[in-house]
Amino acid sequence: MLSAQPNRNDANRRLALKLLWVVGAAILFTLSLVPLYRVFCQVTGLNGKTDVRPVAVQKSLKVDESRWVTVEFTGNVMPGLGWNFTPNQSSMRVHPGQIELATYEARNNTNQAAVGQAVPSVSPGQASLYFKKIECFCFQRQSLKPGERKEMPVRFYVSPELPADIQNVTLSYAFYSTASATN
Repeated sequence: MLSAQPNRNDANRRLALKLLWVVGAAILFTLSLVPLYRVFCQVTGLNGKTDVRPVAVQKSLKVDESRWVTVEFTGNVMPGLGWNFTPNQSSMRVHPGQIELATYEARNNTNQAAVGQAVPSVSPGQASLYFKKIECFCFQRQSLKPGERKEMPVRFYVSPELPADIQNVTLSYAFYSTASATN
């Protein structure tokens, strides 16, 4: 009976170590899901995720004047940021490959300076692969003083490779609070 006890303790120790490895692997897997999901969404256009970096305009970019795409614009402000944020145009008809400029307006309705970050998305999700932002307020944080109003431009084009069955694209921004601004 005495010799069985040390074997059982060794077996229990090995089992505990294996379980710790499983828990550690599960934690690492869980932590890696968000970055992996972001990369997957940007590569595939799933959930309308777009690049948050400017794209270079291709010199060989040709405008497809044989068709039109309607781009609709929306904006939302998430709780915790006392701003109004609206597009200055509700929609725009563009030829694929044609560089366009749209503007949004943000206003800080609070008595404190605030910093926000806009997160873009494009729908339908497949269209996000073909919606290219050259210049965008979403590339960096935006700071507004109390009561300040700011026009925020986005220069973009819809790639001529956009599938012909997609005729409407929606560009939506959600503004999130990032930190209080210092004066």
